[in-house]
Amino acid sequence: MRPTLRHPLPTIRVRLPAKTALAVAAALLGHSVTGAQTLQDVVVSGSRSEQRSFDAPGAITGVDRSVIEGAGPQVNLSESLNRVPGLTILNRQNYAQDLQVSIRGFGARSAFGIRGIRLLVDGIPATTPDGQGQGSSISLTSTERMEVLRGPLALLYGNSAGGVIQAFTRNAPQTPEIGGQLYTGSYGLRRADLQYAGRIGGYGLVADYSTFDSDGSRDNSKTQRKQFNGKLSFDAGDKTKVNVVFNQFDMPLAQDPLGLTAAQLAANPEQAGTNAISRNVRKTVLQNQLGTSLVHTLDADRSVTARLYYGNRDNLQYQTGLATTTGAWVGLNRVYYGTGLQYNQRTTLGGMPLTWVAGYEFDRSSENRQGGTAALGEKTTTTRNEQNRAENSDLFVQATAALSDHVSVVAGVRHSTVRFNSADSYLVDGDGSGSTRYQAASPVLGVTWHATDSLNLYANYGRGFESPTLAEVAYKGAGVPAFNTTLNASSSRHYELGAKWLASAQSRLDFTVFQIDSTDEIVVASSTGGNSTFKNAPGTRRTGFELGGSTQFTPNLRATLSASRINASFSETFTSGTTTVVAGNKIPGIPQSFVFSELLWTARDMGTATSKAAAALGSQAGLEFIQAGRLYANDVNTASADGYATLAAKFSHGWALGAGSGGGGSLTAYARIDNLTDRRYTGSVIVNQASSQFFEPAPGRNWTLGLRLVVPL
Repeated sequence: MRPTLRHPLPTIRVRLPAKTALAVAAALLGHSVTGAQTLQDVVVSGSRSEQRSFDAPGAITGVDRSVIEGAGPQVNLSESLNRVPGLTILNRQNYAQDLQVSIRGFGARSAFGIRGIRLLVDGIPATTPDGQGQGSSISLTSTERMEVLRGPLALLYGNSAGGVIQAFTRNAPQTPEIGGQLYTGSYGLRRADLQYAGRIGGYGLVADYSTFDSDGSRDNSKTQRKQFNGKLSFDAGDKTKVNVVFNQFDMPLAQDPLGLTAAQLAANPEQAGTNAISRNVRKTVLQNQLGTSLVHTLDADRSVTARLYYGNRDNLQYQTGLATTTGAWVGLNRVYYGTGLQYNQRTTLGGMPLTWVAGYEFDRSSENRQGGTAALGEKTTTTRNEQNRAENSDLFVQATAALSDHVSVVAGVRHSTVRFNSADSYLVDGDGSGSTRYQAASPVLGVTWHATDSLNLYANYGRGFESPTLAEVAYKGAGVPAFNTTLNASSSRHYELGAKWLASAQSRLDFTVFQIDSTDEIVVASSTGGNSTFKNAPGTRRTGFELGGSTQFTPNLRATLSASRINASFSETFTSGTTTVVAGNKIPGIPQSFVFSELLWTARDMGTATSKAAAALGSQAGLEFIQAGRLYANDVNTASADGYATLAAKFSHGWALGAGSGGGGSLTAYARIDNLTDRRYTGSVIVNQASSQFFEPAPGRNWTLGLRLVVPL
């Protein structure tokens, strides 16, 4: 926590572009508007307690409800988080494999799901102990805000914490309300949502049910999803607050269009990959999770937080298979649970203000993994049956001290133990069995110079580690289904320098440079037939910058920009099979640059709204610009996707219903067109795909229309 300022300033969110970004930032920040209302941006991810993002000693960005609602039909994280510097989300248009999410390059190699990044929803992990998570665990229709933490401070969240994404379900309002949303769009998109939120006596309840259907922008990409998210809040005494959260994710169908070769991409980007249709490649998922968190206030300076959760996930996936004439299937039945305890205290040490937190976390997942051959998308034989388990046991402590009026220090360490075990029930000789353990201490040290009330400069250093996931140790070389105990955990050293500047009450600029050196980086050795094998690369280096800014030109016009550039390369030569990867080659799956910018106009003065509901009334119109750099598809850098630039336009209008300006009900209409210029480009790649089916094309010009109705009860 920073020392008390003489004249504390409120903060607003930030983003800015690359290359000429500094010049553009200076021009933007020179056009500030006096008298306009600014937004307090309060975050918790950096220090595990509330503080302004401007005061957080690291790179952290928050995205609130207004951004989530205005960015699209609230299906994918890519809609609203693409404006966060340093975070890259590649929308694969493939719901059987989820988004490709990376922070400073961590997570880019993932063949499916999110890995290398910790996901938290209402304080409960959405990442399993091995580092694997699913972006679909976040119900965007009921999410109030999200936070993204990058850099060394994220390492204090444990294994595979190359970054942290936290989501928070909205709190129940005092006046009960019921709301509904309907969306329709290109490629048969249909989205519906029904939500109740309100307080009944001493209990607050938010219950949200949503559905999503799409025919997909490519052949064999039809998807059906249903999701429920409920949050019950109450006080168990004067000093104890309790949240109980239940969510269910049901995806009865997600067809997999697979990747395309360069020739297939040039011929018809809307076609499915080889054998995707003939072998009916698809995926089904059903996940249920129940969790509770408790905050007990001991006194004004001390509190205890506890969490407990349990869930299960059934996953069945049909793949193209390794054989030339038959497909394959993989089934997972997973049970997972965990607990955590955390103690927070504000105190003084020799007259020096000190805030510290200590805690313990234990998480376990156990899954029955089966597999076999399939014909025409149906099981024919079972050739794999094993029980896999992963668990972590972690202790952590973190402290922030104000050394003077202008200097504060943050320090912490986390000790993690991760265990894997696989018991083979199919092979008589037990060749598929194995176990391994990874241990690491992750220290972090940072210092912040509070130069003025409007300028903070900080420097951070940390060491982290990233274990393989159960999916990554599931196959040995050549796709042999046996536990691969030869994979080591990756270790990394992170260096970060940053500045945060409030140019005025309506303008802010953030700038960060970083360097990350890793050893034993886990890389894709091969990927074919839906099966991927992995190995360790001796060394990698990532250097880059992140720049963000926001300002108001007039009371009705706001500009928001973000930019990042990264040079991610192998620092040592190594061999993978018969292939030599030369030092200096780019790490695949990481766009070399990414820019998001938005120009938003509102009919209402942005500084006169008395509430979030009132701010959404009237007309709003915006233009969004996205640019991404070259994306390499394999370690030897012989295949890559060109960079691209796209435009999107959006418009909304909100009407007040009943008494009050936004105090009663409301009806809001949304319209959006993405890829205005109908640009043909590759949205993502499948790293090291053995059949050269690397490319996953993005859709052409597409539109979305939506309605949102909120009625107080």
